[in-house]
Amino acid sequence: MQALEDYQKSELIDGVVYDMSPANMKHIFIQGNLFNIIRNFLHGKRCKVMFEAEVRFDERNKFIPDIAIVCKPEQIKSSYIDGAPDFVAEVLSRSTKKRDLTLKMRVYEKYGVKEYWIVDPKAESIDAYLLKDGKFELDETYHNISDEEWEELSEEERAQERLSLKLSLYDELEIKVKDVFEI
Repeated sequence: MQALEDYQKSELIDGVVYDMSPANMKHIFIQGNLFNIIRNFLHGKRCKVMFEAEVRFDERNKFIPDIAIVCKPEQIKSSYIDGAPDFVAEVLSRSTKKRDLTLKMRVYEKYGVKEYWIVDPKAESIDAYLLKDGKFELDETYHNISDEEWEELSEEERAQERLSLKLSLYDELEIKVKDVFEI
């Protein structure tokens, strides 16, 4: 048990070490749901999905994203991913939110991550950013809407809501927002 108590995950961001707190249960469910949906879809395909795999961008930036997709097999080493994944999703927590939205986002952008999702457990929303001309642009924000909330929306409001989203890497993979936040 002492080994578990001594185990600590950390990330290196712009040369600064940040210790990571253990995730809460909602975070774990969301991360697991998203991983399983993507993993089932990618089974037998070239791209591979991983959770909590170390990504080494350079000597000053080594992250552990919640979810990463890599489409170049040569990037996958025995204990880390060498260079930018094609896709990254970060599930926000109180302790990592600011870094995920600023420091890490800038590094993901700089090194060419093609798509970056910010998953907010509290708001039950997903901000999907796409890399365009070397800069992340918010493509869309998706919300988990309960059946009760859906019934309260007007026809016009319903038409504007997006209940599912797609990975830019695989247009045929449609992910229902409610499935990501299911506990």
